[in-house]
Amino acid sequence: MVTNKYDEIFSRVVKSKKIHESVLFIQNGNGDFSYKNEYGGKSIDEPLLMASITKLFTTTCILILLEQGKLSFDDKVTRFFDHGNLSGLHHYKGQEYTPKLTIAHLLFQTSGLPDVSEEGKNNLRKLVLQEDMNITIDELIALTKEMKPHFAPDTLNKSHYADINFDILGKIIESATNSSLKDVFKEFIFKPLGLKKTYLPIDEDDFIPNVYYKNKALSLPKYLKSCPASGGAISTAREMMVFIKAFFGGGLFNKDIFHQLENYKKLQITFYPIQYGGGYMRIPLGGLSVLFMGKGELIGHSGSTGSFAFYYPEKDLFFCR
Repeated sequence: MVTNKYDEIFSRVVKSKKIHESVLFIQNGNGDFSYKNEYGGKSIDEPLLMASITKLFTTTCILILLEQGKLSFDDKVTRFFDHGNLSGLHHYKGQEYTPKLTIAHLLFQTSGLPDVSEEGKNNLRKLVLQEDMNITIDELIALTKEMKPHFAPDTLNKSHYADINFDILGKIIESATNSSLKDVFKEFIFKPLGLKKTYLPIDEDDFIPNVYYKNKALSLPKYLKSCPASGGAISTAREMMVFIKAFFGGGLFNKDIFHQLENYKKLQITFYPIQYGGGYMRIPLGGLSVLFMGKGELIGHSGSTGSFAFYYPEKDLFFCR
């Protein structure tokens, strides 16, 4: 009866004209319950854009480096950059906060920095819909400097979702390891979990699936390669399942660290009712905003392409799409 209900919901969702292809993969913690459904010729073993689920990879690397003693949540961001590159990044109400920005501010989305990907009339998402483009981290930082921050770092009960936080974390990981982010992902995540179809596209011949805007399939390899830490990874639903179980189950780092990450704050109103902790999302399920869909919470991450990887602790269920 449970799988019949999943079939009914999946069929209803994919009837939308906005859905061109989709997969859904559900398992419980020990794997003795498993469900999958596929639509539009997409299977759970075919590559899909993880989009912002990639932030869980970046979070994993930060936590592993924390365990290794190579960085701390309180480390100033300027430790890993030439000061000139960041100067003026966070100037709010006449005060320069850039030297005070920490890794924790980025990971918890409490820096107050604006999101050049989504905000403003000529945000990056609108631009790349017209033409695919490369953009460097220095260019992202420069664009962020042109916008006003939303609040001073770590303002009480405030968080603001911005890709630039994780773009900068990616460069911090590279600085702390003296390696490329692609190699760090491989060493810290892909190899330990045996992920063969999950990768960070960097090379020209790396396959990148199309994304859809309305009825149009778009190829955006340049843009996706420009944001590796915030949304550039490729995986499959099956391998995302392996990862999300390891992320919340202690398969990659000591899961006792989660008590440090469970300081949830509400995001900007456009994300309501999603809250953000240390590198991942929380969606409370008991309120009116989610139509009282159930008890407890979903924790994990979603992506702008419609992808998601969430854990439902109340029923020990993992969902990947």
